[in-house]
This record gives sequence, C-alpha cells and structure tokens, in this order.
Amino acid sequence: MGSLHEKNEGNTKQYRNQLDEETLFIVSQTFKALSEPTRIKILHLLAERPHSVNEIAERLEMLQSTVSHQLSFLKNLRLVKYKREGTTMIYSCDDAHVMGVLEQMIDHAQHH
Repeated sequence: MGSLHEKNEGNTKQYRNQLDEETLFIVSQTFKALSEPTRIKILHLLAERPHSVNEIAERLEMLQSTVSHQLSFLKNLRLVKYKREGTTMIYSCDDAHVMGVLEQMIDHAQHH
C-alpha cells in the first residue's frame, strides 16, 4: 500500500489528463469574464432578477453602450441569456455554477 503522497500524486496525474485544451480555454475565459469589475457588477445585479439593458445601465450608472458590450461578452460565454419582450431584451443569468462561484467570492471578500 502506497503512502498518502503517492496516492495524491496519482490523483493529480489523472486530473491533469482530464484537462483538455477546450476545457482550459473555457475555464480561462470564464475567469477572464469574472476579472472585470463591470462584468462582476452586471452579473451580481442579474443574480437578483432579470433586467433590461436600460435597467442595468441606470442601476449601475453606466452608459447603455458599455452595458451592451459587456453583456455581449457574457452572452458569448453563456453566462447570461436574454429573451425579447417587444423591442426590449431582458437579460438573466445562464450559469448557476459560475454564479455560485461569484457569490462565494463576493462573500469571501466581504468577510476579510
């Protein structure tokens, strides 16, 4: 029977083999999305409830064009989705896992 270190080393090697290029790319792009304060604000707001671009811009005191640009980035990563209500696009969160990570990080930061 091997040591705990040997067992962990074997698990680490197995874990590394599971990280293909596509997975690494998605993870890095997701962290990139969460590294930008404007996107964090938008996602945090959308965690409350769905909002239109105008509502987001108004609540966060940002230009509509800035909000639209950031939402496009988030939509491409499938972190947000939208539905059309007449001429208005209503955005909401589309990835519970990432939102959970974001909320945990916010909680972590507020407790330090």
